[in-house]
Amino acid sequence: MKERLILVTNDDGYASKGLAAAIEVARTFGRVIAVAPETPQSGMSQAITMYNPLYLRKIREEEGVDVYSFSGTPVDCVKMAFDYLLRGERIDLMISGINHGSNSAVNVLYSGTMGAAIEGSFYGCPAVGLSLDDHGADADFEASVIYGKRIIGELLSGPLELPLCLNVNVPVGRPGELRGLRLCRQNRGFWREEFYRHEDPRGREYFWLTGAFVNEEPDAEDTDEWALRNKYVSVVPVQTDLTDYRQMRNLGRIFPSVGGPDPESRK
Repeated sequence: MKERLILVTNDDGYASKGLAAAIEVARTFGRVIAVAPETPQSGMSQAITMYNPLYLRKIREEEGVDVYSFSGTPVDCVKMAFDYLLRGERIDLMISGINHGSNSAVNVLYSGTMGAAIEGSFYGCPAVGLSLDDHGADADFEASVIYGKRIIGELLSGPLELPLCLNVNVPVGRPGELRGLRLCRQNRGFWREEFYRHEDPRGREYFWLTGAFVNEEPDAEDTDEWALRNKYVSVVPVQTDLTDYRQMRNLGRIFPSVGGPDPESRK
């Protein structure tokens, strides 16, 4: 039986503790090729590099694991792996992460971790974005590794319908403190940002961005945010079709002469 080939990437950089944890998960199931950004790339979503040269270098090679750094974004890393480095090879699974910080709710749209996972799914490869709800550089990834192995093992053992992309978020806590897995939907919420103005020693103004997440449905028990708050690992299948099918019928009344897809056909 041919050994599985698993691609690993992230948005925190090739030297991050989270990437090492993701490689630990992946190497349980096959040969691992990791292509990760040279520098941290959080918040890059689906960004690609078009106007600068890109540089690939091998960082290390050991039995069953090759690690590369790439000077582009997380999505650049995925494209480099599929379209150049591993072109012609069958990649059985892609893991993006393990991210330092949750990618629940609307964060999935901003996340470089999830941008990379979504990109991997475009290639017909099952893809999983793994995130830990802890931004600390020295975060404890033990529970994330345990649950990551469980989720990947179950995915690889069953028939899959492609494309498949999962957004998995692990709450902070020791393995014994977590209550298990929850298959969830994405929470509805948004960020309200603030810009803090400062001046540098030359009198030039600059700004730091911060903000707070506004949860529009804090009591809904079927969302990823609820799962994390209640010590469950959230698993959300995501897709790239952003069409608002709920608006189709209403807009059909506003624009009666404009044809469009039947929203009933999506049910």
